[in-house]
Amino acid sequence: MIALSLAEIAEVVGGQTHDIPDPTVQVTGPVVRDSREAGPGSLFVAFAGERVDGHDFAAAVVEAGAVAVLGTRPVGVPAIVVDDVQAALGALARHVVRRLGATLVALTGSAGKTSTKDLIAQVLQRKAPTVFTPGSLNNEIGLPLTALSATEETRFLVLEMGARGIGHISYLAGLTPPKVGLVLNVGSAHIGEFGGREQIAQAKGELVESLPEDGTAVLNADDPYVRAMASRTKAKVVLFGESDEADVRAENVRLTDTGQPAFRLHTPSGASDVTMRLYGEHHVSNALAAAAVAHELGMSADEIAVALSEAGSLSRWRMEVTERPDGVTVVNDAYNANPESMRAALRALAAIGKGRRTWAVLGKMAELGDEALAEHDAVGRLAVRLNVSKLVAVGGREAAWLQLGAYNEGSWGEESVHVSDAQAAVDLLRSELRPGDVVLVKASRSVGLESVAQALLESGAEGEVSAR
Repeated sequence: MIALSLAEIAEVVGGQTHDIPDPTVQVTGPVVRDSREAGPGSLFVAFAGERVDGHDFAAAVVEAGAVAVLGTRPVGVPAIVVDDVQAALGALARHVVRRLGATLVALTGSAGKTSTKDLIAQVLQRKAPTVFTPGSLNNEIGLPLTALSATEETRFLVLEMGARGIGHISYLAGLTPPKVGLVLNVGSAHIGEFGGREQIAQAKGELVESLPEDGTAVLNADDPYVRAMASRTKAKVVLFGESDEADVRAENVRLTDTGQPAFRLHTPSGASDVTMRLYGEHHVSNALAAAAVAHELGMSADEIAVALSEAGSLSRWRMEVTERPDGVTVVNDAYNANPESMRAALRALAAIGKGRRTWAVLGKMAELGDEALAEHDAVGRLAVRLNVSKLVAVGGREAAWLQLGAYNEGSWGEESVHVSDAQAAVDLLRSELRPGDVVLVKASRSVGLESVAQALLESGAEGEVSAR
C-alpha cells in the first residue's frame, strides 16, 4: 500500500485510535485479513466470522510486525476501532485509489472474468507496473484489499467485480471508480439468485453506468445483452468480438492440433497474428476483450499479439492441462462451472483429445434455480454430440440429470455412468484409464472435484492414491 500514517488512516475510516503511542507511525506494508500474511509494516483487518474472530489474533499479528489492527473493539495492541470493518476497508480503498495516479480497469461478466482479468494483467504488464485481483477475490472484501496492494509505482489497476444481486457492482465501482469498464457476457451463472438474464444484465450494466464521460466502456459485440449496455453509459464505447462491427475482432479463428486457439487480431491501428498457450476456443473472446482494453490504453496490435501469445494461466484449476508420465492427460477445470463454461470446457476437451479416448468427469452446476434440470440435461447431451468417449457424472440429483441427458441423446448414453462421489470417480478412472486418454474434470466449486484431478495426477506419478 502507499504509505499512510495511523492518524491519517483513522481519519479516513472515521475510527478511534487505541493503544497507539505514536499516531505518526506509517503503514508501509500490505493490508491483510489473514493473520498468517501479517508482516513488517502491515495493517491487519480483523473480521469477526461465525467460526473465527480476527480480533483473537491481534497480539500475534503485531508480534509478526503489523503496525496496527483495524477492528471493532480495542484489543490490547495498537488498533483503529470502527463500527463497521467492511465499510472502513472500503473507505480506505477509495482514499488510496484517489491518491494513486493509476488507470483503473474493472471487468465483470457471467463467465470468463478471472481468465480475462489474468490476460489483461499480463498484457498491460508489458507496458507499465500493474496490480490485479489475485484469483477471483472480486467481492466487497477482496476488491478493496486488491486496490490497497497498489503502490506509488502502479500505473494500471485491474479489478474483477462479481455480483450476487442488483446494486453490488454499483457499490464496488463506488469504492474503486474505474476509467475503463469491460463487460464480457450475460449468461446463466447465478440465474437462480438473479431470477433471469434481464436481471443479470441489469446488474452487470451497473459497471458501464459508473464510468465517467472521459472513460471507456468495452462491450462484447457478440452478446446482445451486453451490446445493449451502450445506451447506459456516457463513456466512449468500444466493441470487441467476431462480429464485423466490432472495433477489435478476430478473423480466421482455429484451434491447433493441441486445442489452443489461433486467430488474426484486428484493431483500429493494425492487425497481427495470435497463437495462444491457453486451451479452448472460448479464450478467443477473452483475448479480444483484453486486446480491446490494451489498445485503448495505448498498446499496438503487434505488442498485444505478442503478449497474448505468451500469456499463461495465472489462477489455479482453470483449464490446467497436465500430461502424466504414462501419457494420460488431465484437464483440471474444477474451480467453478456454469452452463456456458461447461460447454466451452467440453468443446476444449473434444479438441485436445481429437483422435484419443476422452473422459468428461462432471458434477453439479450450482445456483441455476428452475433452469437446473434443463441445463444439466443439455450438458449431458452435448457431451454425446461432441463424441466424448465417456461421461462420469459425480454426485447427487444434478449428476443424475447429466447422466440422463447423455443417455437420452442416443445409444452412446450407455457410455455414461453416474457415481456417488469423488472417491468413486477416482476408483473408476484408476481402473479404466489407458495411456493416451484425456480426462476433463469440472463442476461448481462446492463439489470439490479438484480432488479427482489431484488424485489422478498423483496416481500417475506415484501409484494408487485416494481423493482427499
